[in-house]
Order: sequence, then C-alpha cells, then structure tokens
Amino acid sequence: MQVTSPGDNTVHTSKGTSGDKFEFKAPRSGMYKFCFHNPYSTPETVSFNIHVGHIPNEHNIAKDEHLDPINVKIAELREALESVTLEQKYLKARDVRHRHTNESTRRRVVLYTVAEYLALAAASALQVVYIRKLFSKSVAYNRV
Repeated sequence: MQVTSPGDNTVHTSKGTSGDKFEFKAPRSGMYKFCFHNPYSTPETVSFNIHVGHIPNEHNIAKDEHLDPINVKIAELREALESVTLEQKYLKARDVRHRHTNESTRRRVVLYTVAEYLALAAASALQVVYIRKLFSKSVAYNRV
C-alpha cells in the first residue's frame, strides 16, 4: 500500500502486512491517494477505514478564559473512542469473512468427495458392463 499526497509525494508505504495501522498528519490539504497492489494471482480482500480529523489543543479550541484543558481531553477521548469503534468494526468484518471462507471450503470438500465416489461407482459399473459384453456368447460367436 502506498499513500501519496496532492503534490505526488509519498506519505506512507507498507508491504506484506496484515492488520496494519498507521496515522499521519497531512502536510497540506487536497486529495490523497491510497493505492493497494497485489503482486500475486490469488484474490485478496482489502478493508480499510479513513478518519479525517484533528485533536484541538488549548490554543485553537477557544479564546475564552472560561474554557479549560478538560475540553481538550474530551476531544482526545472522542478521537480515541472513534478509533476503538473502527477497530471493532474491522474485527467483526474479519470474523464474518473468515467464517464464510471456512464454511464454503468445508462444503467444497464434501462436494468433491461425493463427486469422486459417484465417478468411481460409475466407472466400476461401466467396467462390469463392458467385461460382460466381451464375454457374452453372442459377441464371441460373431468374432469367430
């Protein structure tokens, strides 16, 4: 994965990681590109969340003397709570995806096993019919 800023500068790069988290401060406003690349032929599922925001500090939250640093802590806690909520959503989605994958794999194995047994039974039946036909009297007299 590669994150590129509006000026085509690379902000973040990561390779071959699962469940990776990162954060960065945008040096400038504009459109950031998130590019995912899969060099393998196997399909992959990518899920990601982007949170745009900032944590205000004491200087830019308000100029009144009535406001105290508690407002800053509340804003920080709100950001942390959003992060935890996003992590829970990610873990639930991952759990559902893995359960679906395991169930479909089990079904596929059962279907392949049944198909193999049916093919083996059909081949055996055809061999019996063919051998009986070879040794039947009418076919033997026709060959002489």
